[in-house]
Parts: sequence; C-alpha cells; structure tokens
Amino acid sequence: MARPGSGVLVSVGGGLGYSSQSMARVVVWEWLNEHGRWRPYTAAVCHHIENILKGDARGSVILGQVDPQLSPYVIDLQSMHQFRQDTGTMRPVQRNFYDPSSAPGKGVVWEWENDNGSWTPYDMELCVSIQNAYEKQHPWLDLSSLGFSYLVDFDSMAQTNRQSQRRRRIRRRMDLAYPLIAGSIPKSQSWPVGTNSGTPCSCQQCLLVHSTRAASNAILASQQRRKLYGMAAGTGDQMAPTVRQSNTFAGTSLWSSGAAVAGGHHNNIAVGGGGGGKVEMSTLNFPCAPALMNLPTTHTLTINGQNNLNRPGTQRIVVSTSRGSIPPGVPALPVKNLSGSGPVHPALAGMTGILLCAAGLPVCLTRAPKPILHPPPVNKSDLKPVPGVNGIRRKTKKKHLRKGKNPEDVVRRYTEKIKVAPDEDCTICMERLVTSSGYEGVLNHKCIKPELVGKLGKCGHMYHLLCLVAMYNNGNKDGSLQCPTCKAIYGEKTGTQPPGKMEYHIIPHSLPGYSESKTIRIVYDIPAGIQTTEHPNPGKKFTARGFPRHCYLPDNEKGRKVLKLLIMAWDRHLIFTIGTSSTTGESDTVVWNEIHHKTEFGSNLTGHGYPDPNYLDNVVVELSAQGVGEDNLKD
Repeated sequence: MARPGSGVLVSVGGGLGYSSQSMARVVVWEWLNEHGRWRPYTAAVCHHIENILKGDARGSVILGQVDPQLSPYVIDLQSMHQFRQDTGTMRPVQRNFYDPSSAPGKGVVWEWENDNGSWTPYDMELCVSIQNAYEKQHPWLDLSSLGFSYLVDFDSMAQTNRQSQRRRRIRRRMDLAYPLIAGSIPKSQSWPVGTNSGTPCSCQQCLLVHSTRAASNAILASQQRRKLYGMAAGTGDQMAPTVRQSNTFAGTSLWSSGAAVAGGHHNNIAVGGGGGGKVEMSTLNFPCAPALMNLPTTHTLTINGQNNLNRPGTQRIVVSTSRGSIPPGVPALPVKNLSGSGPVHPALAGMTGILLCAAGLPVCLTRAPKPILHPPPVNKSDLKPVPGVNGIRRKTKKKHLRKGKNPEDVVRRYTEKIKVAPDEDCTICMERLVTSSGYEGVLNHKCIKPELVGKLGKCGHMYHLLCLVAMYNNGNKDGSLQCPTCKAIYGEKTGTQPPGKMEYHIIPHSLPGYSESKTIRIVYDIPAGIQTTEHPNPGKKFTARGFPRHCYLPDNEKGRKVLKLLIMAWDRHLIFTIGTSSTTGESDTVVWNEIHHKTEFGSNLTGHGYPDPNYLDNVVVELSAQGVGEDNLKD
C-alpha cells in the first residue's frame, strides 16, 4: 500500500542531536571509522559504558564483557579513545545525545542488507532521519544532503544508489532502547586528561589499559602543541627530525615523510641538546630482558621540534644499554619485535609513539607476549579419534537444492491462517496486517492472496503469507523458514558454505584452563573456487585465505558435545560462507558464518583462545541460533 504525502529531502543540522536545555535525553556512544563516519555502538554496549561511567569517569571499559565480538577492544574514558589490544589501533569515541522520542530512544534500528546477506545498521544520524520520515508517512527520503547518494523508498523498503541504480533491501526492527539520562549535557564530550598517580597493577589487562591511556594522552598533547607552537623549523646541523603521531597505530607510518634523515636511514629519533646524537631504531639492539631506557642528563628528546623533557611537569629519561631492574611505580609497556633491523611492525611503531610522545612518563620497554597459535608438533601415531564421534573426517560437495520445495507449500507447512488480523505492522513489508501485503503486484501467486495473514506455529508471530513467500524466495530455498522477529527456525536451515573438508582428532596436549583434559583439534580446509547461484556473485571466483584453519576444544564431555554440533553445522553448510572479510576488507572470500571458533591454542591474547570459561556455553547458543540444537543430537 502506498504511503500518503510527498517525499522529503533531509536538511543538514535538522535537529538530529538534542538540545542542551532539555532535562532528559538518550545517550549514544559512537566510534570514528576509517571513512570519517561516526558508527554507533549497540544499545547493550552503550548501557554497559554508561554503567562504568557512573562509577569512574576516568576509568576504562572492556567491551568484551558485554559483547564477545568486541573482546579485543578497550575504551579509555579519560581520553575518549578506543584501543584495540592486538593491533594497537586507536580510534576516537564520542558520547552523543538524542531526543527520547527519536529512533534510539524508542529502540528502533534501521538496517540495510550487505553483500553477504547480513544486515548492517545505518549511522545514527541517518537512522534518526529515516525514522522521522517514516513516522511522518513520507513515501521516500533523499539522503544526498547527508553525504549519501541514496534514495530510501518506504513503499518497497529498499534503498537505491542514485549513481549506480543498485537497489538494496532495508528493514526496520525493534531492539533495546538506548540509555536515558537526566541533567545538563556537558559542554565537552571528553574528560580532562591527567596523570594517574600510584603504583600500577601488573596484570596483563591493566598494562594494556595503561598503554591505551598513555597513547591517548600523547595524541591529545601532540595536537595541542601543534596548535600552540606550530611546527618548529631549523637549519643545518641544528635541525632535528619531525615525528608525526598517526591517528591510528595500525598499518600506517609513524614517521613523517618530510623528516630529516641521518645516514640514509629512516625511523631516526633525534636525541641531543644541540642536534648532535641520533638513535636509529633499525640499529638499536634491545636486550631480551626488560631494560630501562636512559639518556645522559645533557641530552634531551626532541619531538615536533619541541624540547619535551625540559618542559614543566615532565621528567628526563636516561639511556643505558645495560640491563637493569624496573623501578617501583614505572609501568612496563609490552612491545612486539624489539630486536631486529627489518621493517618496523605497526604495533611496535604505535607503542614507540606512545613512549616518545608521552615523554613525561618513565616507561620501561618489555617484550610483548606472543600468541601461541599451535601446539607442539604431534606425530601421526599420537592422533586419536574422538570417543563417541564416528570417523575423523567430513567432506562436503556442492549443495544441491532440494526438489519439490514449492514456496507456497513451505509457508503453508509452518503457518496457520488468521481469520481476523490484528491492527499491527507486518515486520517484513511494514504495512498493517489489516491491509494487503506490500508485495502485492510484485509477486503473483494464485494460491496466496495478498491480504491473507498467517501465524507461525512455534513462536506465534504473524505476517502476510505473501511476505513470507517473498522472504523464502530471497533465501536459500532449502525448505526452512526463519522468523524475522525472534529468529526461530522452522525445518532444517542450511547455508551457503562452499565445498571443503573437516577433520577432527585428539592430540596429547592440554589447553589453558583444562589441564586435566587432552585437546580436540579441528582442521577446516576449503579451496578457492567459483561461486554458484546461492552465492553473492555467481560465476565469479572466490578466494579462501588462511586455510587450513586449526581450531581447538577441550576433550571433555562438553567439548565433545560442541564437536558433534559443529559437525552437524558443517554438514548443513553453516560454518563458513562467502562474503566480505571484516579484518582485511576483501570481498568474494570465504569468511566465518557467526559461529565463533578458538584458533589460538596456548594463550588468549587475541580473544580467540583459552582460558575462556564461557566459550563452550556461548558457542552452543550460537549454534542453536543457526538451528543446530542439542535436541538434534542422537543418543
């Protein structure tokens, strides 16, 4: 059914945020991505951040405590930066405010369908604009004034790229409302930066948190110096190299391309009272044990042309190649690859930037622990089958669609007709159930009239039958249905995993936290190939990076149960899919399909290892969400 009224062109600055005079407002925490867009955290994460903020406005927030997918990330509330622990990447965060009657206040989330069939939420300002237009019953919305060449059509629930004319589905769903607070809004969204007195904790997590804070403070201090003093210039031998602090520590150069370089080497640090001595990172030979970096009292460290060590409130750092003990109260900073003359690792460059820019802190360089990805070598004779599991290998071939699965028959099998439809929205087409389906005229099925409404058997959610047919036609057409509201699965859900091989066996080594048990090792191997009709780009090649992939489970009762469920998920083509990699950005490649695996054998530095006491329970929940439940296991 067409929506009344005319479309609307979004005006910039049209009150997307919230007035500081109001007493109540909704808080949305956001992070800045590489494209300069502020991306919102989920409502659950924002509630977690606000709870931490109430207790300690200068504290740190470990995001993995509320969302396992965010386990590598820590937010430093003092400097308003997000820090990724395994790569050293830093991104600014902000605390934004919206009207309680806007989309985040109501828990409304607008999303668009990406290339691999999953849903991506819009930026919050776009979400607010789309919801405002939707509530005013505009038939369309032009997003060009917000920097996006898209036209949102509410009648077809699709967005169209004005340049390429490509259409994508969009959807509106309900989620947890964002936190509501009362009181005056602070003028600044970041807190004052100060030093942390007292003896730091020596645990690994606190070391990383201290590193986050030092790096954040360094960036802010460097920006302030550039504003106040500008870039210092010199001539002849008095000129020192300029060090540029990058906005992110991952994959970017720490040193300015315009820096003065001595002896033909790059990565030089100017040390000296008059521009005399230079210490080259490529020739420094750091000792294996923690060593205190010292400079003679006549030398100073020059950054951005400023003599930072002689400024008020800062301390000198003295250079000594001898090994020594770490003084009390000096935080030890883990840094990767301290020795060697090869290219500087991005994380090393970032951590070195922390030391240079935060020169007011005495810091000791130590070697960062390396993740233990694989167990010690194992002889083939030591590989044993898993008790209670048949065989040691599973192969999958090209999936053949089941014949005889007529869309109308599938929909009728799992629904019952409703004679009197309630006056509420169909969450597929967003039309009222008392009116015809939004797919009227788009789909023609003689057996299903557009005004018919059905109720799903297990969960009881109601939709237009024609909308369910349209949803089925856009899926795998495998004879199963999944409720778009509660995700309940009807029938046996299958995925789009390409052909490959899965092996599993027991190795005579123990995982951290499971010293009494041996280990189940799973090896997945999928070769590159050509996409088929069920994949995003049929006929196009797809890549398979990082195979074979090794994963680990404890050899106990619960671990064996998880293995059986993973085998079932593999047989149903649910472990992997073809899409865009979230780590490399590569498209048309084999990626994990929302079932987390532990790929780190002897540590948990990346968040994908052990000990993790909740992992086995969490993965059972993830498998259940894919329709692979414990009730499917045979005794």
